Amino acid sequence: QVQLAPSGGGLVVQAGGSLTLSCLASGTISSVNNMAWYRQSPGEERDLVANMSSSGITSYADSVKGRFTITRDHAKTTVSLQMNNLKPEDTGVYYCAADGLLHGVSPFTSWGRGTQVTVSP
Repeated sequence: QVQLAPSGGGLVVQAGGSLTLSCLASGTISSVNNMAWYRQSPGEERDLVANMSSSGITSYADSVKGRFTITRDHAKTTVSLQMNNLKPEDTGVYYCAADGLLHGVSPFTSWGRGTQVTVSP
């Protein structure tokens, strides 16, 4: 399986500020395809914020386009989310996720523990 260890959250940032979240994958990392960040705001469902495939294709939620950048270090199997010009509506619990095919056969999705990001007005 794949284990994910996030870092960089647990902070309060002022609106307009920046923050970087990182997530280190370990385990059967050769099976990982997509790595992504999700956000769950209070009272809301967990929504996709940004995704990067193993080939480097990225996608973003409309609300973060132009402000957030997802990157992936293949050597360390780390996915990072650079968040600029943060807004109060970016507040929530952020989760990293990885999916792929274990041993090329069994689909899986692994989740890291959530990390809180709070943006003050």
